[in-house]
Amino acid sequence: MLTRRGLVAGGALGGLLLLSGCGLRATGGPTVPSGPITADGDLEGSIRFQTWNLRSGYLDYFQGLIDEFVAAHPGTAIDWVDQPADGYADSLQVDAANLDLPDVINVAPDLALPLARAGLLLDLSEARPRAAEAYLDGAWQDYSYEAADGSFAYPWYLNTGPTYYNRALFADAGLDPDAPPTTWDELLDQALVMGDAAQGEYYMIGQLPVIADFGLYGVPLMDDAEERFTFDSDLAVGFVERFREAYERRGLLPDATVLTATTAGERFQSGQVAFSPGSAYDLENFKENAPQLYENLGISSAITNTGHANMTSQGIAVSSRTEHPEVAIAFAEFVTGAEKQTEFSRLVNVFPSTVGALEDPYFTEEDGADGTHVRVISAAQVEDARNHQPVVWTEEMRVELQRQISDAVVGRTSARDALEASVSQANRLIGASS
Repeated sequence: MLTRRGLVAGGALGGLLLLSGCGLRATGGPTVPSGPITADGDLEGSIRFQTWNLRSGYLDYFQGLIDEFVAAHPGTAIDWVDQPADGYADSLQVDAANLDLPDVINVAPDLALPLARAGLLLDLSEARPRAAEAYLDGAWQDYSYEAADGSFAYPWYLNTGPTYYNRALFADAGLDPDAPPTTWDELLDQALVMGDAAQGEYYMIGQLPVIADFGLYGVPLMDDAEERFTFDSDLAVGFVERFREAYERRGLLPDATVLTATTAGERFQSGQVAFSPGSAYDLENFKENAPQLYENLGISSAITNTGHANMTSQGIAVSSRTEHPEVAIAFAEFVTGAEKQTEFSRLVNVFPSTVGALEDPYFTEEDGADGTHVRVISAAQVEDARNHQPVVWTEEMRVELQRQISDAVVGRTSARDALEASVSQANRLIGASS
């Protein structure tokens, strides 16, 4: 899926979380025996391959991919099913409940976890013990869960993004437009400088931090067992207090306490906000809809205190009940292999998850174009990037965290009380004891 929802690994989808929470289990257990599976030699069997909202834009690519695999393995057949974006989680829920998942399935980390917990996905750490060596560590970890004790999907395509800033506003505030911030501490320091200089004419930051930003700041979000949220530490409290200081010094847009990320992006385009996280998809939008911003647009690496930018991913999982595990594994590894991932990335403006693929000149060489610059900056982040949003994070948790931080930033409560309340609710929602 190549909409923003697919690439931004947003909160775990409610339907599948309900499946997990209600204790969905595969009746009779997995049908594929545990242990290593060989996926070479003569392959025979027909499998179902399901993608997520990709047929309309990439029909030729997928048909060619399937034809190539079948030509190399004449005893196989691939039935390709592409589900629409709307209702994808519901479709998986129905298939899971009926023990009728496709043999090879396009999943995001939040969709794979409840299926893995239910025993419905093949554990690749057992079936293909050396498979992880072919993929970037951060991407492989996206589908390796302490809560399910294994690895349950091959990483497929990845995305990360640069940050954008308004060079004219930086210069007007006395900041060096050639030296934008690269860490949260630098950003918040410069927000105070801009706030003092601009006095409310414009602002550095347009939105409150989300859960991934806490991870980027270096805050441990969950315990080592991934059973409890822990983002109410002293470090997290200090992070929120810095936003409160930015609010008081006019470095944070006052409306940030009520805005959505989309609206904050509109404020960046209008010149009311000087700094904004983004993706490669934003560049054409700026060029078309905000030409004055585009003329003054600065492009920099992602903001992080940890050295690991935020990354989102899509993966390819194999059903633990497939009748043809050798075929399913071979096809999943073909789809996610370096050659096919690089080919797909060139078509779609995403990044491959395989080791060495990012060394291709397409991801490393500049040609003077802004789009290429964004791609090269973003690609340089991917190898060490991580998904900083927990897979069990939900929309309800997001709303509560924003509400609590908003109250702390404007002084209605303390940062510590706000975070403790948010952590308490999040732990309650995942069934963690108090």
